Amino acid sequence: MSAPQFRTEKDSMGEMQIPADAYYGAQTGRAVENFPISDLRFSRRFIAAMGLIKWSCAEVNHKLGFLDDKRKTLIQQAADEVIAGKLDAQFVVDIFQTGSGTSTNMNTNEVIASRANEIATGKRGGKDPVHPNDHVNMEQSSNDSIPTAIHVSAAVAINESLVPALEHLQKVLEAKAKQYDDVVKIGRTHLQDATPIRLGQEISGYAAQAKLGVMRAHKAINALRELPLGGTAVGTGINSHPDFAKQAIAVIARKSGIDFVEAANHFEAQASKDGVVEASGQLKTIAISLSKIANDIRWLSSGPRCGIGEINIPSTQPGSSIMPGKVNPVMSEMALMVAAQVVGNDTTIAFAGSGLGSTFELNVMMPVMAYNLLQSIDLLAKAARVFADRCAAGIEADKARCEGLVEQSLAMCTSLAPVIGYDKAADIAKESHKTGKTVRQVAAERKLMSDAELNKVLDARRMTEPQADMVGSGGG
Repeated sequence: MSAPQFRTEKDSMGEMQIPADAYYGAQTGRAVENFPISDLRFSRRFIAAMGLIKWSCAEVNHKLGFLDDKRKTLIQQAADEVIAGKLDAQFVVDIFQTGSGTSTNMNTNEVIASRANEIATGKRGGKDPVHPNDHVNMEQSSNDSIPTAIHVSAAVAINESLVPALEHLQKVLEAKAKQYDDVVKIGRTHLQDATPIRLGQEISGYAAQAKLGVMRAHKAINALRELPLGGTAVGTGINSHPDFAKQAIAVIARKSGIDFVEAANHFEAQASKDGVVEASGQLKTIAISLSKIANDIRWLSSGPRCGIGEINIPSTQPGSSIMPGKVNPVMSEMALMVAAQVVGNDTTIAFAGSGLGSTFELNVMMPVMAYNLLQSIDLLAKAARVFADRCAAGIEADKARCEGLVEQSLAMCTSLAPVIGYDKAADIAKESHKTGKTVRQVAAERKLMSDAELNKVLDARRMTEPQADMVGSGGG
């Protein structure tokens, strides 16, 4: 076996031996040695955002007269490959690294410079004709490019993946709500029988949660619209042209399809990560909504014979290695685990965005914020779509089971209260519970009203809507 081949690269600290086939250079190599912490790396979305930022900066630096035609073209050609994912294997720095993400910014600068130099000279690596700091990183700092990449990658991911997935879930649930609007079932509060509700009404609540999730996703995008690019080291914009930020962000906005704008205050934009914390909070709320929908559906389908069993959901895989024929609500369980992960991610992001991470002019926990935010978006988008297709779309109502439970419910006496009074209605409920008879049977035996009037009062379908002639007390 031949010995590994290396080449020598230099940075301000001296020489480093780098794998000969690597596009990255000395600073990346040092980071790999310094941070052997986990197997977590920046995601495809984040790497693409870094490529987009470098492409856009080269465009504007050329326009402003700081970058010649040749270097601009070389940088953009290499950045295009980063955007397309052709160089993903070269992004080797651990998430748990320098808190500013400097190692990953330099990883990007070195990869783009190395690939640009290879295009120009046929030789990988080096700093000529394209230098990773002087040319690729021109008018930038890790302190403004990394947070810009967080905002860009997250906003694009939400727009392209999460919003469509939630809209899909909403449509599936709305269709089910319409399909089963005529199925009357028992409502439940405090895990106890409550007044009747239509299955369609219940599912419409889930559809509304998904719709509100879409709105919250757009709010998350809005929280990320302001970009810190142009603030350079501490927000002052040192070493950058006054027009650089606005022009570069305009290019990013055009190429990403998101209406990004320059930060109103660069000191806020770099010293804090409140926008990321806000966006994560919206994702957490979406996760909580998904958990509510998934949990209700698994309970409503519990059984199949000894549970609630008001609905049936698709059988997707065997549920037990020992109990033949058992099928579990695995899609709901998947969604609940995703929700738990997103809530945990939000806690990490909140911790990182607090004064423990944001001190004076810079947040120093940005890599872990980026990783968790993008993971939350990805998990929610995939979970919402899979849950819609492999669970919600296949919901079937057990109408007979729903009707049977309604008739047995003690809560049917609620509609008697406006007619005979709360106390008499409560007494009927107690006797019904004691004897095992239905509320209808007990009320009929007491002859408190005619059969026709009793049937009208105990019409379960009628109970699912407001009635002017049936007004009385209510409660949990």
